[in-house]
Amino acid sequence: MREPSPNHAGSLIAAGTLLGIGLGGLAEGIVLRQILQWHHVLSARLPPTDLASLKINVVWDGLFQAFAWITTLVGVLLLWHVNGRREVPHGTRTFAGSLALGWGLFNVIEGTIAHQVLQIHHVRPGDDQLSWDVAFLIAGAALTAAGWTALDHRRRA
Repeated sequence: MREPSPNHAGSLIAAGTLLGIGLGGLAEGIVLRQILQWHHVLSARLPPTDLASLKINVVWDGLFQAFAWITTLVGVLLLWHVNGRREVPHGTRTFAGSLALGWGLFNVIEGTIAHQVLQIHHVRPGDDQLSWDVAFLIAGAALTAAGWTALDHRRRA
């Protein structure tokens, strides 16, 4: 039986990061798209001003949610696999750091590509949309930094 080693934490970090990406996507979709109804996946390109365009946006929202759900499922399966491996250290700080890293990376990547590069939607369309988009990116960067710090602390310990 192998003893836990920080060198074997990669599987736990991968599982936590995938879970963070998936859960971040699900949270963004549930809160911003469904509860607050601030935007849909294509709302800047195809404003949901009539039933037909709303239906198209909702289909794309569903595809986005399916991607987030599948990513979460893969993270859970990896976590299940890691659970049985004695050589992998099972630390709360490592797992929580990985979740934060994944969620933050999701926000930064999705916010940069969808909001800024492709401009297919914005966090909250309107006069202050750039402010909302930048706040989303800052939140993502903060989560990424917090996750990285937790993981770096683990590495240095």
